[in-house]
Amino acid sequence: MNNKLKAALGLLLILAITAGFCFLGVNGARDIKLGLDLNGGVSITYQTVEPNPTAEQMSDTIYKLQLKAQGYSTEAQVYQEGSNRINIDIPGATDANEILAELGEPGTLQFADIQGNVLLTGDDVKNASAGMTNNNGTNEYIIQLTFTDEGAKKFADATANNVGNPLFIIYNDNVISAPTVQEAISGGQASITGISDYDEATRIASTIRIGALPLQLTELRSNVIGATLGQEAISTSIKAGIIGLGLVMLFMIIFYLLPGFTASLALIMYTGLELVILQAFEVTLTLPGIAGIILSIGMAVDANVIIFTRIKEELGLGNSVENAIKAGYSKALSAILDGNITTLIAAAVLYLRGSGTVKGFASTLAIGIVISLITALFVTRSLLWTFVQFGATNPKLYGVRKDIKIIDFIKFRKKAYTASAVVILAGFIFLGMNKASIGNLFNYDLDFQGGSSTNVTFNEDLSLEDVDAKVSPIFKEVTGGDASVQASKVAGTNEVIIKTRTLTTEERKDLYQKLVDEFSVDESKITTENISGAVSNEMKADAVWAFIIAIICMLIYIWIRFKDIRFASASVLALTHDVLVTVAFYAGLKWAVGSTFIACILTIVGYSINATIVVFDRIRENLADPEKRKDKADCVNTAISQTLTRSINTSLTTFIMVIVLFIFGVSSIRDFTMPLMVGIVAGAWSSITIAGPLWFDLTNRAMKKQAEKAAAEKAAKLEAKAAKKKSKQN
Repeated sequence: MNNKLKAALGLLLILAITAGFCFLGVNGARDIKLGLDLNGGVSITYQTVEPNPTAEQMSDTIYKLQLKAQGYSTEAQVYQEGSNRINIDIPGATDANEILAELGEPGTLQFADIQGNVLLTGDDVKNASAGMTNNNGTNEYIIQLTFTDEGAKKFADATANNVGNPLFIIYNDNVISAPTVQEAISGGQASITGISDYDEATRIASTIRIGALPLQLTELRSNVIGATLGQEAISTSIKAGIIGLGLVMLFMIIFYLLPGFTASLALIMYTGLELVILQAFEVTLTLPGIAGIILSIGMAVDANVIIFTRIKEELGLGNSVENAIKAGYSKALSAILDGNITTLIAAAVLYLRGSGTVKGFASTLAIGIVISLITALFVTRSLLWTFVQFGATNPKLYGVRKDIKIIDFIKFRKKAYTASAVVILAGFIFLGMNKASIGNLFNYDLDFQGGSSTNVTFNEDLSLEDVDAKVSPIFKEVTGGDASVQASKVAGTNEVIIKTRTLTTEERKDLYQKLVDEFSVDESKITTENISGAVSNEMKADAVWAFIIAIICMLIYIWIRFKDIRFASASVLALTHDVLVTVAFYAGLKWAVGSTFIACILTIVGYSINATIVVFDRIRENLADPEKRKDKADCVNTAISQTLTRSINTSLTTFIMVIVLFIFGVSSIRDFTMPLMVGIVAGAWSSITIAGPLWFDLTNRAMKKQAEKAAAEKAAKLEAKAAKKKSKQN
């Protein structure tokens, strides 16, 4: 079989696989699980048996219910309504009774001995999870228990006094497990063994978690609610995605010619494969999840841009097309792997440590990174070699990069530092002004600070589009033009739930009167309750810790890979710069800070670190040349100049995806894409003008300290030698 026939068969196979994934992806797209914002779900309201619970009891109960609800969906929301009610919103569900049956009625949990003495309660349990161990080749199912500090002491005493006897775990007066105590257990952790299968372990662990609540709850009501963004948001997002992808493909073909065409085919496969995997892994897709997909598409393009830029350089050096392709992939590999692995590390940490929308963002980002690596390193390469076998060996088809003009970025660095410092300082000033004028550092959305939830039963079944066009403007008028208005419908009824900032008594009266005048609704069918933020303090803390741990992990990885702490330090400082610049715009323009704020910041971090790694990889490569190593300023200037086209082109392709989403998206999506555009520009700016010069300054500072230390040691030796000589003379 000759090479052309092999190439033809290979091309047909790739095209067939691409078509297959696209067919499966498009047809399976309707089965992708969508979040509350895109598809609605089930809303359950519980009321505490205790009429006047404390704020601490409510907070602890909400957090533990959040852990339970996330067993159904990582995007589930739990928030307080009034003084003694808790709402649970589970996306994608359509049967409230089924969810209630699975969720169970939160009750009381007790650990008792054989005499019936209560030794521990649900308050003493921190968490419970199902697991599996391998004992001599046999799988055994277990439940891992974690206790609070006080609970650990109680459990240690309970096990010490009941060795050889069962310890009964009782939920709502029913024994759910009775493990025999083998030995006294201290340390705050224990395992329940002897469970028949994983489903039973999961059920018991779930019951322990839901029972380990500070408060006993009873069901008050349950509804199936519609999407908060509506069908229009989905259709416009899909339209924007298709148009954005088309524009990116056109850009790649115009700028990179034949390699750009192969990358475009790979992007089509990427999109189809992404849809298939989202469906297969039952990932709940929300607005932050869409951000993860946008970022991963940007990174998929980025990998190709790095490779194609290298191929152009090799052709510019006079190499043949075949050798240029080999060298291009070989030299680009380290930058691609380092950039994607650092972002993948961040995604893994965010998934394991984060909660809610953070998990959804991390899932889609991680899936996208893996697929983008496969398509860039294997699919695009196979397509290129196929075209080469068919005779596409003219360098003009690939583009030849001419001599690069070296720009003195080191000379410009102080101006760049100053410009960034001014923006960041302005951000802190705006934060102070916001604190003085609105009482908060930011314009917090309902997700962060809570507000009021108004239930209105209309005389007719209004569509969500009608609600957005006719009802929401009334709420915005009453709240003084506040944009934080979220509307959803209760399925099968004329009831609409609208959430706003907290309404005063006068505003409620005004609102009720306007609704009666405009829609002739019965005022008795309008109720308003204050609600807490869907993003609890614990979830905020989880997100912050996830962010910090991710940054530390990336720092360690870069330190190990580049064998220089200054590379890691400069990259973290550049990341911090990008976050602070974005925060400055949030504060200055009073953009709403809600759950999407977390996803936006994480998107910027993932995007920026990838761009910085590419520049650092070139600096590392240039340092391998003894001549360039002597002049570190020239080394940095050359590296940034060599990667400048890549930095601009990658930013442009990602910016295209985001700006199309901004143009075609609904208002809530625009609110999300505006900060992303700022972050993309900030990331490009820092990777070009900040990161490399920072490494240069940190390196010079370290070299200066070493020189001073060496000079001091030399002076000390000379002084000691002189003193010794003087003593001999005496």
